[in-house]
Amino acid sequence: MEFTHLHVHSHYSLLDGAIQVKPLIDATLKHGMTALALTDHGNMFGAMEFYREAKAAGLKPIPGIEAYVSPTTRQDRSMGNIETAAYHILLLAMNEKGWQNLLKLSSSSFLEGFYYRPRVDRELLARHNEGIVCATACLGGEVPTALMRGEEDVARRIAGEYLDIFGPDRFFIELQNQGYKEQEQINPSLTKLAKHLGVGLVGTNDVHFLRREDKPTHEVLTCIATAKKLTDEKKPFYSTELYLKSPAEMCEALAEWPEAITNTLRIAEMCECTLDYSEKKLPVFETPQKEPAGEYLATLARDGLKKRFDGSEPPQEYRDRLKFELKVIDDKGYSSYFLIINDCVQFARKDNIPTAPRGSGVATLMGYALGIADIDPIKYGLLFERFTDPEREEDPDIDLDICQDGRAKVIQYVREKYGHVAQIITYGTLKARAAIRDVGRVMDIPLSEVDVIAKLVPEGPGVTLDAALKSDAELRKRYESDPIIKTLIDHSRNLEGLARHSGVHAAGVVVSDRPLDDFLPLCKQSNSDGVIT
Repeated sequence: MEFTHLHVHSHYSLLDGAIQVKPLIDATLKHGMTALALTDHGNMFGAMEFYREAKAAGLKPIPGIEAYVSPTTRQDRSMGNIETAAYHILLLAMNEKGWQNLLKLSSSSFLEGFYYRPRVDRELLARHNEGIVCATACLGGEVPTALMRGEEDVARRIAGEYLDIFGPDRFFIELQNQGYKEQEQINPSLTKLAKHLGVGLVGTNDVHFLRREDKPTHEVLTCIATAKKLTDEKKPFYSTELYLKSPAEMCEALAEWPEAITNTLRIAEMCECTLDYSEKKLPVFETPQKEPAGEYLATLARDGLKKRFDGSEPPQEYRDRLKFELKVIDDKGYSSYFLIINDCVQFARKDNIPTAPRGSGVATLMGYALGIADIDPIKYGLLFERFTDPEREEDPDIDLDICQDGRAKVIQYVREKYGHVAQIITYGTLKARAAIRDVGRVMDIPLSEVDVIAKLVPEGPGVTLDAALKSDAELRKRYESDPIIKTLIDHSRNLEGLARHSGVHAAGVVVSDRPLDDFLPLCKQSNSDGVIT
């Protein structure tokens, strides 16, 4: 029996998926499957990690997204509630063009369509549909929702619009069978609709956790997300069946629709998305006379070095070192990089914003000549090879400390001058102590008792609950003797390491001379205008 999971959520479906990428791939291979899609809710946060890990493990990765689509336009914010503002739609990249279009769609959903959720619309889908397979998604999809309302004509119209965009070979009606009464109600209608439109059925399982026994922990996770307690009648409800089933289990669940099973293999065969990120895509600094960046950098550096010697010719040792550094940097393609760094530093200096480099960048004579650093590396015996050398494969970098009061101004300058700029996303994870406190709230355990347990877990990087149980006798005793504490810690262990929320990296800035969403998925925090990736 063969089957491919095409609708799968990792922990990058923040506080909704309970699976880290590596265990997901390992479990897929253990089930004997040869391909897998990752379709996180509304984002592509895990796409590159998934692609690299799957490739390394010998599993075919199918990058995707369970996007949110506006029923009208992405600019329309008149709905007034989350239920009617955005519906689900499944999108899978067939090839590199499809990947690039997913980047465009995902980025536009945040930057142009965000309303409750990042949203695309039909206009965006039509513009960026090439190389993408589309399916109607789960009960939260636009077509299933219309059918649940008894609006078959509306469902037919909506499905027809998607069919017009993607065509009969790349548009599928999605079927799921996880025991929801709504699925029993509409699956016959979905089957009838597919036949009416002349499109295929595809079966999925909307995977949110790895094993059936992980359902209780996933329930805790969704309660954390919605600030509910396990005893709350209005807490989110998910079927026990939303785990990574084996091909045999999926064939049993979808036995009534054999076409929906074989079409998962058909789609997996259609999808051959190979991504090559080996080529550097560094921005090119626009020089005043359009001369090559290396020539302009050399002129600035030589003039700057003379200034360091009060206009006199520098000693031969300095001239030789500068010539060597300039050649290495230019040969490695980093002349524009140095010019952009220099541009940022000079802007900060002119604006009286304290700025200074640290680390190996201080060892460059070029940095001293340009005025990026004020340390003479030859005087102090600092080796340029700490920064880079002709044999080094890793990219060199310059660490700049910029006064926090002026940092935003420098970033804004970079954004206005270079146009294609983003800060870097970070993910706050459920660390050992934080997981215990979150789970304790959901389980409605008194705060004072949760606090005692949390404080038995050591602080510091790399601390895990497994290690804490081995090292702390009191914690181990409470775990073994108190069933409630055991449940608290077991849930916390299962959730430990999952992404909890996204944020903005304190330092990293990405600069390009081309639109960033040509290469990267972009997004933004809901309370900020700044773009992040």
